[in-house]
Amino acid sequence: MKNRFIVPLFICLSVFTNKIIVFIIAFIFCTRISAQNLYVGTNYHPHDDKNLEKIKKDISLMKDAGFKVVRMGHLAWDSYEPTEGNFDFGWFDSVMDMMNKAGIKVILDIAIRPAPIWLHHKYPSIDVVDANGYRMYPNHRYMEDVGDPMYQKYALRFANEISRRYANHPALLAFGIDNESGDGPISYSETVRQRFISWLQNKYISVDKLNAAWAGQRWSRRIGNFEEIGLPVSGSIIGAPERILDFRRFISDEVNGILFKVIEVVNRNAPKALLNTNAWYYSPLKYIDYADIAYSGKMTREGCGFYPGSSLTSNWGLMDALFGISRIQFESNNPFWCSEFTTMNAVPGSIRKSAYATLMYGNQTVCGWTWQSMHGGEEQYLEGMLDWDGIPNRKYDEYKQIASEFKKISKFFPYKLKPEVGMAFSFPSQIASASFPEQHQSQLQSCFNLCYYRNLDSRIVDISKSNLNYKLLFVPGLTVMDSVTADKIRKYVSDGGTVVMTSNSAIVDETGKVFSSTRPGRLSDVFGIRVANYEETEALNELSRKSYTGKKLEINYKGQFLDTESSRFDVIYTKGAKVLANLTSLDKDYPIVTCNKYGKGLAFYIGLPANTGILDLLFDDLIKELSIKKGPEVPKGVMARYIDNKHILYLNTSNEKKLIMIPTKAKGLLSGRHYDNTIQLEPFEPEFIELE
Repeated sequence: MKNRFIVPLFICLSVFTNKIIVFIIAFIFCTRISAQNLYVGTNYHPHDDKNLEKIKKDISLMKDAGFKVVRMGHLAWDSYEPTEGNFDFGWFDSVMDMMNKAGIKVILDIAIRPAPIWLHHKYPSIDVVDANGYRMYPNHRYMEDVGDPMYQKYALRFANEISRRYANHPALLAFGIDNESGDGPISYSETVRQRFISWLQNKYISVDKLNAAWAGQRWSRRIGNFEEIGLPVSGSIIGAPERILDFRRFISDEVNGILFKVIEVVNRNAPKALLNTNAWYYSPLKYIDYADIAYSGKMTREGCGFYPGSSLTSNWGLMDALFGISRIQFESNNPFWCSEFTTMNAVPGSIRKSAYATLMYGNQTVCGWTWQSMHGGEEQYLEGMLDWDGIPNRKYDEYKQIASEFKKISKFFPYKLKPEVGMAFSFPSQIASASFPEQHQSQLQSCFNLCYYRNLDSRIVDISKSNLNYKLLFVPGLTVMDSVTADKIRKYVSDGGTVVMTSNSAIVDETGKVFSSTRPGRLSDVFGIRVANYEETEALNELSRKSYTGKKLEINYKGQFLDTESSRFDVIYTKGAKVLANLTSLDKDYPIVTCNKYGKGLAFYIGLPANTGILDLLFDDLIKELSIKKGPEVPKGVMARYIDNKHILYLNTSNEKKLIMIPTKAKGLLSGRHYDNTIQLEPFEPEFIELE
């Protein structure tokens, strides 16, 4: 009888044991990916002198400060490959080993830019050529044509060498994929032109389709064959908007292309490594479409440089930097990393204030830029945590305080956003909106600010890639309305969603040509209106019934009168929509806010930019009507989030004491104080409470 059960029991135990092993492995791996933890550290440049004794001293100071992370390697390709094919990693092995011994994790950037001078010298086609046709010597960083095949060959070889070498190093936390990919001048070389031609051939197939997309009949600019194509910028002369839009899409595709290739190399060599980048894609120099990367899921830790300015009392810089997090994160639910964080001349307390603010936007890492004030180069006058002689200063002490405090609350973070409001962004709309007084990103930021002031979670979304799982969707100045985006907005509203569109939206199709059909293009019936044209406020104010001048306007919204300013306003005719607000200060009343029932949902249109104040009033009404969950009730000037059911994070961003009502007794996990239904928060102070 015993033997009948021995084998089956053995098999069951084996299966059970295997499942346990699999579970443990999965748990360890998942813990590494999603562990509740906060990292405080610094950007470090050991390649400046490779002095191991100095590096030991620096690491000791980092450890004393409680730092858990350091970012290294960025902008330093030739420190690892000083001459072609001669890789020197020995010195850096020692640095990695010392970091590991000190318990400090490393974000190791794969610095494919800037390219070494020896590579520029060997392959001049890598050099940037300006719009006048002059080849520019690489006197500054990011002066390489990343689409050049020879550049890519060597960049990928370097990425392969460094990722393979450190893939399994115990100090490694993540590989950084390039740095500030949207920065650096665009090249207008002949090799760029040839690649642009190939890109256009793949997109349009025939010259006839290209001419149709580019309105080739206008001004006798018809293309006879693909070789006649030139670049749409020549010196100070910029070409037609359709051509500019395609060219900027091409440049963006090339930047994203090399990033995806580097990611592929790293994933092959280090499949379990986290991937991060400082994604300054919106640099005015290049500005790329980062949504392709963000929605791919391959960048497991989106990141940015967080630079809110030096002020403690002003919050404009802080808001702008938080907007930077949102526009890089898009809809990723992974933790965010501020892979660079301000030092400079930040007023005492302002770094700490900013650090706590980022926690409310899902940030997990505060990595100060930079460790030591540099001894050379373009940034040698920027100030770090250590002075030029290596002595720690007040910023070192402030980061040390942040590290100590974050350690107390680390297990509750990173915060996972619970947004019910989405805000649409599209790269083509940003490029196309350059013709208007308010660019698309400016209107988007105004929508972001609405949520910031109300302590509401929100997400910036690319509609064409999003599931649109939001109660409310802002469409602020979405100039380009392609068919995919229009169809998704139509379905979203029809299925019961609420959308708010502002002026400068749905003006041109995906080629950049103004719709010949009724605007808002492809969505006129959804909004129940016809946008006929626009008027210039300053000119029309010559007929003002209120004697207004300049850009000033008066709005009557449901009986509430509001003064605002705008360079232009849309002339709207209703086709079924209800008028909610009129402009009342001009020669006659002009409908300016409308609402249309479409399917199960509502479509609101505002014929003014998002920053004109009327959106504030409408948003408050929609929060009530749609039962959008508010953040904690706090006085003006206090940021707050429910981190979970029992924990609330507060930050007083003002220079006044704030009295906060709380629902029950609580303990302050930062201060150690006990609270009985109220908290008095000192100026610029955070508090993290646990409700009883």
